[in-house]
Amino acid sequence: MPMTQGTGRRKTAVAQVSLMPGEGAILVNARPLEQYFPREFHQVLVREPLQAVGALGKMNVSVRVTGGGSTGQAGAARLGIARALLETDQSWRPTLRKSGFLTRDPRAKERKKYGQKGARKRFQWTKR
Repeated sequence: MPMTQGTGRRKTAVAQVSLMPGEGAILVNARPLEQYFPREFHQVLVREPLQAVGALGKMNVSVRVTGGGSTGQAGAARLGIARALLETDQSWRPTLRKSGFLTRDPRAKERKKYGQKGARKRFQWTKR
């Protein structure tokens, strides 16, 4: 099985993922997953697609992620891994699709509007 690649995006984060056969090492920006994402929630998020198809101990994952915060980066890595897995084996599509790993999360920060305090918050209105 050759090396496969996938790109994932979430909020302002972009992750470029490379998958290759191996013993299951996950590197994020040349650091181990546990070191780059100290929160258990983010580690679980990144491992989810591999677990769904049963490839958790069988593939080495290398992720290069830029932009955004830790949650956005973890979400981007998850989508990138799912897309790379799909390139590896098309028969995993129903499993990945059903679990929602192939859907890009469209939520992003809403822009601030002029004449307002924020995206939705207004300045206080005074009657007199």
